[in-house]
Amino acid sequence: MRRLACVSLHFFWDRSTRSPQGKPRRTMCRLALTSRLCQKQGMFDVVLSLIPVFSLIALGALLRRYKVLSPEGWTSLERLTYFVLFPPLMFMSIVEGKFAGAEALLLGLTLAATVATMGALMLLIRPLLAKDGPQFSSVFQAGIRWNGYVTLGVLAGLYGDEGVALSAVGFATLVPMNNVMSVLVLSRYASPEPAPLGRVIRSIATNPLIISTVGAIILVSIGVRVSEPVGETLNLLGDATVSLGLICVGAALDLGSMRAAKRALAAGTILRLIVMPAVTVGLAFAIGLTGMVFHVAVICASAPVATSAYILARQLGGDSKLMASIITLTTLLSLITIPATILLTQMLPI
Repeated sequence: MRRLACVSLHFFWDRSTRSPQGKPRRTMCRLALTSRLCQKQGMFDVVLSLIPVFSLIALGALLRRYKVLSPEGWTSLERLTYFVLFPPLMFMSIVEGKFAGAEALLLGLTLAATVATMGALMLLIRPLLAKDGPQFSSVFQAGIRWNGYVTLGVLAGLYGDEGVALSAVGFATLVPMNNVMSVLVLSRYASPEPAPLGRVIRSIATNPLIISTVGAIILVSIGVRVSEPVGETLNLLGDATVSLGLICVGAALDLGSMRAAKRALAAGTILRLIVMPAVTVGLAFAIGLTGMVFHVAVICASAPVATSAYILARQLGGDSKLMASIITLTTLLSLITIPATILLTQMLPI
């Protein structure tokens, strides 16, 4: 399905993916590379495999600059990607995935422990991170919220379908945790009045990613198979997710926001790109992750801050300008930190 590899980059019409009956599964224009990524790569290979991800982010920034869409148009495109295209991708990745239940459980446990550890650490050193509550709430979000589109693009490039399927486990684990923790901290330190608990629970229970992921896990557990026409339809929807999602990430970058509070900006960036991956490596070792699952956990933790953090900061009284700055800076720096993190973890005895 969404196989990417490393050596040379090109656009092509893919007619090779077939169903078990030998029929073409689908035809689409896909961004791909021409050979499968090896388990151990050099710096050049890793960077090359990430070029499609950051090229699409750059394209999004360029399209925004030249006003191809209005601000309202970009908002609508992001909503379409998140609510309509992303859930089918997660659903089919799990339904068609080939990974052991124990691996998925350990991955989810590692990511949950990482977020809990990061949250506790930031609350413990809160006075060092920011000068006031709204600033701290934005730094806090930076420390735990990850950009799913970037993660998905990287994992698809490095590990193909298996990486995408495992990323669904990450979404199922982190989306509820991140939302609850972010809202609680914003309500405590930034918002003039606490967000109603019922609204928070309802937003999580009705989140399309949670619904699609849980639904897929249930179907796989009871042995129900998705019919071919339904599966093909969902695959066609899901295949547009990565490219449109990364373009939306680029369109959301705001270089003019980089004049925000320097200490809080540095704190949020370091927590996101250095501390969280390091914490994840330690916990992954302790829990016993190995091989590809280990690397998937670390890549999830290495992604830049999610653009949705800006929306939440703006709605609940956080420092939205600082949040925009952290999102922009972590996205730009992740071009360096993600391949560096991948290469460093490859040196570990796992």
